[in-house]
Formats: sequence, C-alpha cells, structure tokens
Amino acid sequence: MALKIIEIVAPTSEMAAIARIADSHDVVDWWRTSSFEDERFSTELVVRPDGQQEVLDDLQRILDRCDNARIMIYGVQATLPVAGESAGEEGAEDARTSEAMRSREELYAEVSSGGTITSTYLLLCALSAVVAAMGMLEDSAAVVIGAMVIAPLLAPNLALALGTTLGDTELSRRAISANFVGLGLSVGLALAIGLVIDPVTNSQLLDRTNVSYPAMILALASGAAAVLSLTSGAAAGLVGVMVAVALMPPAAALGLFVGWGQWDNAVSAGLMLAINIAAINLSAKLVFVLKGITPRQWPDKSRARRSLRWSFTFWGVSLLVLAVLIWVAKY
Repeated sequence: MALKIIEIVAPTSEMAAIARIADSHDVVDWWRTSSFEDERFSTELVVRPDGQQEVLDDLQRILDRCDNARIMIYGVQATLPVAGESAGEEGAEDARTSEAMRSREELYAEVSSGGTITSTYLLLCALSAVVAAMGMLEDSAAVVIGAMVIAPLLAPNLALALGTTLGDTELSRRAISANFVGLGLSVGLALAIGLVIDPVTNSQLLDRTNVSYPAMILALASGAAAVLSLTSGAAAGLVGVMVAVALMPPAAALGLFVGWGQWDNAVSAGLMLAINIAAINLSAKLVFVLKGITPRQWPDKSRARRSLRWSFTFWGVSLLVLAVLIWVAKY
C-alpha cells in the first residue's frame, strides 16, 4: 500500500488546529512528539494517497500564518499491522490507491527542477546532441536511442506544462529559458559537426524528415503518458516516453542539415521538432487539468485559469498550423 507520512513542525499554539485536521480526515494514524527547544513540536500523519492532497491543503493554512512552520512528505515502504482489517480489505485498498495520484507539492518538487539551467543540464544536452549526431551519421539506431535516453529536453517541457497549469509565471519563464538554451545548444553543436563532416544519406537521417499525422498523434499520446507516469509515481515509464517522442534526434538532424546546406531537409526536421514540442505541451497540460492539478488559493486559481486559456490557445493554434504545414508538405 502506497501510504505517505506527512510531518508538520509547528509552534505549540497550533496543536489544537493540527489535531482537528488529523481528526477530520480519514488518516490511517497520527501521533505527536514532545516540544523542541524552540517551542515547536512535530506531528506525523499516515495518510492514503487518495486523501493526502486534502490533508496538505488544510495543513498549509497553518504555514500561511506561521513563519516557522514546515511540512515534509515521506514515502512508506510497508507498515505492520496493515491498514485494513483483513487481507481482502488490504487488497481492495491497494486496488483503490493504485490509481491515486501524487500530491501537487510532490509533482512540483520533481518537475520544477527540470526548468532550471544547470551545468549538468547543459552537459547532458551537449553530450546527447553529439551522440545523436554520431548515431545518425553512422546509421546506428542503438546509438540514437541512447541519445534519446540521456537527453534532458523532456523535463523543461513538462515543467512548462505544469507551470502554465498552475499559473506559476516564474516556473514557466525558467522552463522556456531552459528549452531555448537546451535546444539552441543542441542544434548549434550538430551544426558545427555538419560543417566539418561531409554530408551523408541514410535511414536514420531521413526518418527525421518524415513528418506525418501519425507522428503528431504519437507525440500527443507520449506527452499524456509522461504526465500519467509522473502523477502515478511510475517515473521509470518516462524512459519509454523519451524514446517514443524524442526531441534530441530531430534537433540534431536540424543542425546537421543546416550545416550541410540541405534546406528542404532542415525545414522538415525543424517541423518535426516543433510538432513534438507543441504536442507534448498540449497533451501534458490536458492530463494535468483532467487530474485536477490546481493551485490551492483563490488568487492563484484565478491566475491559473487565465494562464490555461492562453497556453491552450497558443499550443492548440500552433498544432493546427503545423498540421496544415504537414498537409502542404505532403500535397
């Protein structure tokens, strides 16, 4: 059973409020420690995944009025006795909680780091661009897949989708910057390789020029799958998404074709890259909305609704324009 422990450290003046919150929700168990030296105390609540967001929202009202309060979330590997009266009840509980999503705070903590430009992010972009370019030059599918797995370009797109869903302007701005910098670095390195290596033609390169409606549908499905993997806690599923709708190979192909002066192929590779980015963001946002990922407070909710309207319009219109361009390119 995927139980969570929510620990809140707060001043002693909040003891009654926290007790009311614990008693008002269907928590599995809760307990309290003695006061610390700074006159704070700790309360730990064992909650089921499907109820933790409501508990967190109530507890955060204490953070709003206390400067020295803190909430922490821990995973529980196992608990004895089990949180049920019988094995049958435990199995039913597992079946119910297996579909429960992670809390807004857990998603934000994991996804927001993807919208940050760090030395590791830049190095991974550079290395994956070189690996992807070499794999396509050598017509090696295995090497290209390796570049897909190590490329970090999916993370800032998920961060952008979450940021616009929550109306978090700062996260959205950082994610956009990370996207531009990562893609710019990748395309630039591939372009430099194209300037020093003679042009080649093979299946790996031509695959990145084959824009089609099935490719758009694949990108939409993969963006949705990425968010479902995150919200369910099955982050290992993201590896499959990275391979299914990789951003690095078309970015590297774009740089190579520009370096070789093959402008028709460069336009096709750029179109495929744009389709993948737009589809990932649109479908990811849709899943975030359907999963009920919203801000906690009313002013943030109002800002999030405006952000949703603008971002859905932008990505929807972008995808429609790209679909028209696919039709023009084909016919």
